[in-house]
Parts: sequence; C-alpha cells; structure tokens
Amino acid sequence: MEKIILYVDDAAYAREFLAKLSPAAVGTGARHWVLVACAPRMTHRISKWVSHSARENWRAKWFAKVQEQLLPVLRLRDGQVTPVLAKGPLAELTQQLKLEHGAAQVVDARRPKIGVDLEPVAPDVPSPGQSGWAVPGGVLGMGALLVLANELSE
Repeated sequence: MEKIILYVDDAAYAREFLAKLSPAAVGTGARHWVLVACAPRMTHRISKWVSHSARENWRAKWFAKVQEQLLPVLRLRDGQVTPVLAKGPLAELTQQLKLEHGAAQVVDARRPKIGVDLEPVAPDVPSPGQSGWAVPGGVLGMGALLVLANELSE
C-alpha cells in the first residue's frame, strides 16, 4: 500500500488540488493517506482575550470540520486515512511521520498566500506558490509612481 503524507490548511483548496492531481503523481491502487491538518495561526493579540483551552477547543473543531470534508475524498478506492493535527515545525513532523510510517511521498496541498512564505514541510518539497523571489508591495507602488511621474514630466 502506497503511503502519502498530505499537508492541508484549507479543505476546499485541498479538494481542488487533489482533483487536479494526476493519478500518476500519487500512483494507482490502494493508498494510505496521512492527513496533516495545519490550523490557521492566531495572532498573539488574541491570547489576551482567549484562553489556551478555548484556542485548543477551536483547533479541535476546525480539525473535525477539515476531516469531515476531506475523508470521503481520500477514502475513495479503499483508501485508508490517518488524521494528524500539526503542532510545531512541519519539517520535524514530516521526519517523525516518515519514521513512523516508513517511506512515504509528501504532498503539500496548503493554499498559497500572497506575501506570506509558507513554512516548508520537507527540504525536498517546495512550498506552494513560491516562485523563488518576492517583491514587496511598497517597492511595486514606488516603481509605478516613478513611471507615472516620468510620463507626466514628458
């Protein structure tokens, strides 16, 4: 049985990602999916108003909702699913899961976010949406302003 570690932070995006993924990319036949859910981070300011137990309760509810949406898709064709809620650095979690489950393919199906570099899940797995370089919005705005000023002065 082929084992695949799947990192997810948005169930709807992950469903679209899996639909676009070619069968050759993840193999054929029965699969054992290790579904790693990466809950959205809360700002440190929330900690003033929300207790630790309330945050953990919210994470558990979010995790249950993600499982509810993704388990039917992953269980197609006799797939087996082991759900995991990510806590701590993802690269370390990937190493731990590979030791626990043996050789496994790692698939990063987290939604890319503009202006945010996602934490890599493993050294050999590129984060989604990373093009290798990023231009801050201020630099783009200043460039547009300079081009506009140049056009008006002519």
